[in-house]
Amino acid sequence: MAAPRRGPSLAGLAVPLMALAAAFALGGVLIAAVGKNPLEVYGELVRGTLGTPYGIGQVLFKATPLIFTGLSCALAFRAGLFNIGAEGQLYVGAFATAWVGFTFPGLPPVILVPLCFLAGALGGAAWGAVPGYLKARFGAHEVINTIMLNFVALALTSYLVSDVFVVPQTVHTPEIAPAAQLPRFEQFLPFFAGSPVNVTFVLALLACGLYAFFLARTRLGYELRVAGFNPAAAHCAGIATGRATVTAMALSGALAGLVGSNFVLGYKHYFETGFSNGMGYMGLAVALLGRGSAKGVILSALLFGALSQGGLVVNTMVPKEIVEIVQAAVIVAVIVSSTLVQDFLKAKLKSRLAGAGAS
Repeated sequence: MAAPRRGPSLAGLAVPLMALAAAFALGGVLIAAVGKNPLEVYGELVRGTLGTPYGIGQVLFKATPLIFTGLSCALAFRAGLFNIGAEGQLYVGAFATAWVGFTFPGLPPVILVPLCFLAGALGGAAWGAVPGYLKARFGAHEVINTIMLNFVALALTSYLVSDVFVVPQTVHTPEIAPAAQLPRFEQFLPFFAGSPVNVTFVLALLACGLYAFFLARTRLGYELRVAGFNPAAAHCAGIATGRATVTAMALSGALAGLVGSNFVLGYKHYFETGFSNGMGYMGLAVALLGRGSAKGVILSALLFGALSQGGLVVNTMVPKEIVEIVQAAVIVAVIVSSTLVQDFLKAKLKSRLAGAGAS
């Protein structure tokens, strides 16, 4: 049984484009309500994000973690799962990244940097595998378990920062070794001078390529897609759906765990409590707007990165909360109309109907 193709099409692009148009129209109404010209505000937003080298660098920097969390949520969707736990998984992964970075300062960069990435991926994978196992073994819903584990992850990392790896009068860990730090683009591309965008952005693009190859060209990727589309048919075809659930959640967590590399290795050079600012949850919107494809995730992450930076740019003209409302409107419109969500719900319904028929 061939799994359905879910790549973007011209007709499929209509939904996210309409969602964006509606969201920006709403934003225009709010801007006009506070006595400003929407065209002038949006023009300044574009100039401040895409019209200057610094703005472009900021957009790329803010888009980098959203690419990872978008891929994380998209992979879970393809396997018929809702991973609401990217926030907790990225916290565990980021802390593990920092821990390796400041615990083994004597290692050379060629060893230490890959170890930091591996630690982040394994930390996120371990945190993601827990709700996957609970669902596969006991049928516990992954949405509830991942949300609960988010709180546990935030509390655990906060305790480690404030009581174990203490740097007085701060809320961050010790700094990682210089050998673990990633170069910023400005070091070899003066165009990005002053911007924190770093090599992690390139690695995020590489992750997108691997994600697309994994789903389309590997047996495990095929099994995950089939198990997500129709678990009953996958079981009849000999696919271990329980193992597929655990694997999908672990891989989803691994992608989220790589988020910390952007902040820890390429920017601040330490783990800091509260650094995420909801990027794990925003990954859901990125995955939905990108329709679960690698290219869509990149474009969606760039859009939300531009809106995030744009909110700061136009803050002198209008309250930045207006841009946040535009972001929220995009999320709501996409969720309501997303075929990715509709396919997910259809798969769940088919699974329940098949289970009821078998009993």
